[in-house]
Amino acid sequence: MRVLITGGAGFLGSHLCDALIARGDEILCIDNLSTGRAENVAHLAGRTEFCLLRADVTGVFDAPGPFGAVAHLASPASPPAYLGRPLETLAVGSKGTENVLRIAERDAARFLLASTSEVYGDPQVHPQPENYWGNVNPVGPRSVYDEAKRYAEALTTAYRSARGVNTGIVRIFNTYGPRMGASDGRIVTNFICQALTGRPLTVYGRGRQTRSFCYVDDLVAGLVAMIDSSDAGPINLGNPEEFEVGDFARLVLRVTGSSSPIEYRPLPDDDPTRRRPVIERAAQRLGWKPETPVEVGVRRMVEWFSARPDELHPDD
Repeated sequence: MRVLITGGAGFLGSHLCDALIARGDEILCIDNLSTGRAENVAHLAGRTEFCLLRADVTGVFDAPGPFGAVAHLASPASPPAYLGRPLETLAVGSKGTENVLRIAERDAARFLLASTSEVYGDPQVHPQPENYWGNVNPVGPRSVYDEAKRYAEALTTAYRSARGVNTGIVRIFNTYGPRMGASDGRIVTNFICQALTGRPLTVYGRGRQTRSFCYVDDLVAGLVAMIDSSDAGPINLGNPEEFEVGDFARLVLRVTGSSSPIEYRPLPDDDPTRRRPVIERAAQRLGWKPETPVEVGVRRMVEWFSARPDELHPDD
């Protein structure tokens, strides 16, 4: 089928393009390249199954159908990206989401919203099931991303209930893998790039806050399964293996063989203290679970960056 992917030149979007083309689908990839990178999809250029349209989904763009599915992944996703683009982040979650929902309605297409574990905020329920409503500060420093995604979920739900659009929502937990930029600003890239260049690994607070890390191949398999489903969601996609941040830093040091020290810094405002998905719903409804051990995924990331020394640079 023909699939429209917004944010298709981004980290996750480009891997989704690969997975769908590999099974025979045709892709129209829309990206304004504000955080996505053309090189992420350069290997697809010239293929008849793929077209990259440089456009902003919050504005006017031409996406002639029909499409069998619409996957909405457009949005800054890392803290440096959305904090540097607060209004754009809110716009892509609101105007952008509605624009592509209208395309899905027009073509009677399956609509996939890539939401986030950030809708749970700093959770008071642990681990986080989909029926937990979250603990989000609407005026905090992270609110532009958290609330953009929460609104996008509400809008998607309204299009399903009021207009009969075949929508599905996934909540993505920390995902990592090749094509992440060295300056992405999230834990995996920070630690690996710091370790490979001999800089201190920056751990915030005492390093006791927890995160769960899902390798990109596993996550994309979940996205494809959700596209092929008719389930409304929301469905958590993530790895339930939980790491304290300090322990994860030591894992990166062991994998890289780096002698970099660990440097502790003050904890940022509204930084979540715990993050771990409940994934029973994904297992039951999609037949999905992550397969890649975290250490294996980290080694693949180390190989990726080691082969691209020009990308390694200070992140602060």
